[in-house]
Amino acid sequence: MDNLLAARALMGVSLAFHIVYATLGIGLPLMLMLAEGLALKTGDDTWHLLARRWIRPAGVLFAIGAVSGTILSFELGLLWPQFMAFSGPMIGLAFSMEGFAFFTEAIFLALYIYGEERLSRRTLFLCTIPLTLASAVSAVFVISANGWMNTPAGFQMIDGAPANVQPMRAFFNQAWLHQAVHGTLAAYVATAFAVAGFYAMALLKGRGEGDGKKALSLSLAVALVAAPLMLVTGDWAAAAVAEHQTAKLAAMEAHFKTSAAAPLIIGGWPDRETGTVSYGIKIPKLLSLLAHHDPDAVVQGLDAFPQGASPDPRLVHPFFDLMVGSFFVMALALVLYWWPRWRKRETEPGRAQLKYIAFAAPFGIIALESGWMVTEFGRQPWVVMGYLRTSQAVTPNDGLLLVFATFLFVYLALTVGIMRLLLERKHDDAGREVSHG
Repeated sequence: MDNLLAARALMGVSLAFHIVYATLGIGLPLMLMLAEGLALKTGDDTWHLLARRWIRPAGVLFAIGAVSGTILSFELGLLWPQFMAFSGPMIGLAFSMEGFAFFTEAIFLALYIYGEERLSRRTLFLCTIPLTLASAVSAVFVISANGWMNTPAGFQMIDGAPANVQPMRAFFNQAWLHQAVHGTLAAYVATAFAVAGFYAMALLKGRGEGDGKKALSLSLAVALVAAPLMLVTGDWAAAAVAEHQTAKLAAMEAHFKTSAAAPLIIGGWPDRETGTVSYGIKIPKLLSLLAHHDPDAVVQGLDAFPQGASPDPRLVHPFFDLMVGSFFVMALALVLYWWPRWRKRETEPGRAQLKYIAFAAPFGIIALESGWMVTEFGRQPWVVMGYLRTSQAVTPNDGLLLVFATFLFVYLALTVGIMRLLLERKHDDAGREVSHG
């Protein structure tokens, strides 16, 4: 394994784990806020007890996310020194502001965790508002840095080096807003389905009849609101990619030849040698319609870019299809749960509904991970689009394979640790339910 492959693999593994921790760390504060708000509004203490049960996972995920995020910051300096030297003045503001959001989140999380016997219920609820906002804003700052890598702005190249840096223009780059909004909504949907899957499994096993049904309804209500918004922002993001990241769009859709009235290809395997897609389903003119809102518009293909300067559709296209397919798996779960409640006024989910919700639960994280893969693989071979290639940014030092193995072990240990903590909590809750029954 050469240095470039080892560095990319290590960064990829680190981010893949961190995204899971960070996603749940963004979504759970929203669930806490809603549960505490319902407790105040309805006077039903079950909502407050639910929120207190979620606080341990939220605290653990916050801590694990902090550890994995710290590792990532070291990796950026150790593995990608040329990238940091090039981009530091532009993305430094985003990372600095993320630190302030992180500490704000930590303060109000601590107040909420340890204020149960010292603060009023209303004050506890008020603590969850800045907690929820800070966790979302923290993600927005980090996503701004990633957006800048996709659509660099706020500097000029003079004598081969960035100059006349404008940090605010770099922060508000062309990709940050749609990536930030879409990514935050995706985190809420993924968390909602993870929580719904947990309680669907509990109900299938005959546990949590009271609070389990409330938790299931709350989590799927969050998903019901966020999922359509995610679909709208996904269309917004696709239109922005079509305008500013044409090579990525071509790889996402396995669109090899520049053409008008371009078809949308679902599934299939792209062949770079022949410029064709095997076993794909073609829908005439749909790509032109979705990308430019004109069924006869011209869509650039991979043939419009120099060889070696565009992404590999064999990586980008399957992950894009997986991301979109995951959304529809979750959408069906929402229909199966909410349609009978609205149409027939049924309040009790059946076993078939619960089984499908449990099946759909992982697809929020799958969609989020797949979307990240599309974003990152879709920028290759550039680490800063159009300015700095990934091969130019990597460290020249050897021995990365050992570092890769070490950090992989660390992430696996962190994941095992968090699973043990959460499962122990699950057994404790189950024991209380039995004793109270």
